[in-house]
Amino acid sequence: MKKIVILVLAAVLMLGLVACTQPANTNDPDAELNKKSEGVMTYAEYMAAAVDAEVVIEAYVQGNQSWWDNKITLYLQDLDGGYFAYEVACSETDAAKLTKGTKVKISGVKGDWKGEIEVMNGTIEILEGTWVAEATDVTAYLGTDELIKHQNKFVTIKDLTIAAITYKNGEPGDDIYVDFTKDGKTYSFCVERYLTGPETDVYKAFATLQVGDVVDIEGFLYWYDAANTHITAVVKK
Repeated sequence: MKKIVILVLAAVLMLGLVACTQPANTNDPDAELNKKSEGVMTYAEYMAAAVDAEVVIEAYVQGNQSWWDNKITLYLQDLDGGYFAYEVACSETDAAKLTKGTKVKISGVKGDWKGEIEVMNGTIEILEGTWVAEATDVTAYLGTDELIKHQNKFVTIKDLTIAAITYKNGEPGDDIYVDFTKDGKTYSFCVERYLTGPETDVYKAFATLQVGDVVDIEGFLYWYDAANTHITAVVKK
């Protein structure tokens, strides 16, 4: 009987040892989404890199400005943060493949333009995998140092009051500059025509909105000396 008990205990001990040596669960979807190829920077490593340093990132396309002259400007994101890649070398054929959610690898140089951290002089490789970010609500961070930590993410900002609507060059067709107020402070955002041109719903919406209207917006948290969100959607309250 003692031998049987000893054998059973030994078997249980062996099973426990085997279980402890099994690799951790590798089916975590977040881990797979944020998995980087060899030599690719994490978001933290990218942000810590010096301006003018060579950088390599992998992220998912969330929006793009118009392709022209074999170049395209991209808004990207992974689970850790947002990226802006300015005038990446790209054929028209590849540009057509860069639908929302497409995973890409971009090699270039880190730039800082008026506080906007971006990848410049980049080249692009299209990878397997897709992911579309949900808008991060940054309303509570307006006017705080926390806001810049969300730079280039797809965001939503709520309960903004329109203070001014101005068309670049004085008439519809180009960028729209929109001033909003909230809690006694003013924020200047933009409808970027190369991202959301005159044919888009958001561009048309500002032809009917008026000073004093309260709205929620979505867009990419671009930076130009301060937050200068590129608006992609607006809803009147």
